[in-house]
Amino acid sequence: MSLSQAQKKAFRSIGHHLNPVVTVSENGLSEGVMAELDRALSDHELIKIKLAVGDREIRRQAIDELAADARAEVIQVIGKMALLYRRNPKANPKLSNVKRFEAHHGRH
Repeated sequence: MSLSQAQKKAFRSIGHHLNPVVTVSENGLSEGVMAELDRALSDHELIKIKLAVGDREIRRQAIDELAADARAEVIQVIGKMALLYRRNPKANPKLSNVKRFEAHHGRH
């Protein structure tokens, strides 16, 4: 899945207003974390995750591993936050962050 720069920009704009729905701690990528990540991506398509890991390189590896395992695309990484996207053609319009905010791309 390859997104255009315009799509990524729109997703970053939407993601700015989101709160993290998945938190990865020092314990790493457990089955519970992966299950929650999969559920969140299926429901919301675009999610923000928080990685409570101190080392920058380990944090980046964890983000890449999460995205690969979840078949998601990394839209943006800032500090300990990452924005991930996985398209769901059957997404509920009331849950999908992309569908809920597509009209204004998160702008007020």
